[in-house]
Amino acid sequence: MNYPKILTVQDISCVGQCSLTVALPVLSACGVEACVMPSAVLSTHTCGFTGFTCRDLTEDMPQIAAHWEKEKITFDGLYTGYLGSEAQINTVIRLINGALKQGAPVIVDPAMADNGKLYPAFDMAYVNQMKRLVAKADYVVPNITEACFLTGVPYQENVDRNYVDTLLQGLVLLGAKSVILTGVSYREGETGVAVYESGKYEYYAHEKLKNSCHGTGDIYASAFAGALLKGKTAFDAARIAADYVVEAIRFTAKLDNHWYGAAFEPCLPKLIELLK
Repeated sequence: MNYPKILTVQDISCVGQCSLTVALPVLSACGVEACVMPSAVLSTHTCGFTGFTCRDLTEDMPQIAAHWEKEKITFDGLYTGYLGSEAQINTVIRLINGALKQGAPVIVDPAMADNGKLYPAFDMAYVNQMKRLVAKADYVVPNITEACFLTGVPYQENVDRNYVDTLLQGLVLLGAKSVILTGVSYREGETGVAVYESGKYEYYAHEKLKNSCHGTGDIYASAFAGALLKGKTAFDAARIAADYVVEAIRFTAKLDNHWYGAAFEPCLPKLIELLK
């Protein structure tokens, strides 16, 4: 029976439908045992809320890793989301080197930028540290903006195949074995995912919805990781994750004043169906 155990490293935003409050239920719905290393605890996410609290857990992370080493706990996969500092990236690299079973995939979501800009907490020094983690990735799952910062390619809103190929090749040159590039739109009203694995390019297009939601990148990466750990190919996992996110955004649009995230929970049956 395929019952894998994955470790995910990212923060907990207690309210806001992102990070670990997304990863845990989505991975579980995929039939994967979800283990966590929280990097911080926030009262809410930081987009649209004011006065939020934040407890940085950077100092706790190496202690957690040391305890796992002592107990000889290992994992069938590792999936990283938002990481707040170089020190946290160093801890993740330590986990990659010592806490994974033979052949366990490393999935890196370099959550640090969108819409042509870095998140306020980050600078180019952080980008350079993220490159070290991307070099360890079996699968890196960036959006266009993140791929641009990682490769040094100037950001542009309108893309073509040559531009996307440049980003994909740049990420592979950093060391990533495979790339799942999200938000790739070649035609109006359409967006999709470019998948580059073992020298092969594939593209999955889907409808581009008018509304957007905070946290959909976390939902996507979690669904991709869960599908991959359950034995799906990278392209099929990318397709399943995309269809699931579209379903969650479409459902959220029906709700009144649900501005802080995507209502992914009512759509979990759809994810389970897609995985069959």
